[in-house]
Amino acid sequence: MSGVAYVFPGQGSQRVGMGRALASAFPEARVVFEEADDTLGFSLSGLCFEGPEDELQLTANTQPAIVAMSVAVLRCYGAQDPSPDTPAFVAGHSLGEYSALVAAGALELADALRLVRARGQAMQRAVPVGEGAMAAILGLSEEDTAELATRAASDTGGVCQLANLNAPGQIVIAGATEAVGRAMELAAERGARRAIPLPVSAPFHCALMAPARAAMEPLIRDVPMADPDVPLVSNVDAAEVATAAEARDALVRQIDGAVRWSESVALMASRGVERLVEIGPGKVLSGLGRRIERSLKVRAIAEPEDLAA
Repeated sequence: MSGVAYVFPGQGSQRVGMGRALASAFPEARVVFEEADDTLGFSLSGLCFEGPEDELQLTANTQPAIVAMSVAVLRCYGAQDPSPDTPAFVAGHSLGEYSALVAAGALELADALRLVRARGQAMQRAVPVGEGAMAAILGLSEEDTAELATRAASDTGGVCQLANLNAPGQIVIAGATEAVGRAMELAAERGARRAIPLPVSAPFHCALMAPARAAMEPLIRDVPMADPDVPLVSNVDAAEVATAAEARDALVRQIDGAVRWSESVALMASRGVERLVEIGPGKVLSGLGRRIERSLKVRAIAEPEDLAA
């Protein structure tokens, strides 16, 4: 078995200008962005390359933009090295699971783009702007963070839950704005190193996303999907997925379920993975990989110079 895993980033890794140099240098990237534009019926490539930033940051645009960028990088990587290491696993952080399924041959790019466009729209509709929030709690255990989230929900009568278990001591909570604010106060009292509100437009991966899950489930159930050619680690369970049915189920449940990224990376490491290759914009997952398993070697690939290296 290969000692390599390909990991794909989620929302928050986007930036204006992503993909522009890649599309200039590689025809494989140009083809991906052209397909994205044709599939969605507007210039997603223009938003990625030129902005404006406020439009790129809209959830319904951000999600397909990150998938398109990630798949463009993947295709260029394969073209640069006709026989790159076949990964032992693929995995994606939240939204990145769609990119991982494309990489594993389970989902066609056009179908992935249509799904995540609808996913972004459904997530934004689920909670009116201002009524939900997310915050990163640094320096507390999962147990302590879960306890203070439960207390904040009780104190305020609003939802507050663990949303992203990113790495030891780095956990994101999500829920009603008042409840998340109360949890941040409790985190400071508990001795958290920091409690940081996140600049997001909706409270992802918590019970408030139930309407988005209901809207997306029939779309996910109906989309053509094959069994993955490469084992996928689903982020909602931190467990290996081998069939299309399992992959569909995981995509549905992750909408309002927590992203168990720390456990996902630990599972891959326990199965012999020694290297993580982060494919797509940003280097968030590379940094988390080092924190989760210090023995892992990590590399982020997003630009032509990364491919040349």
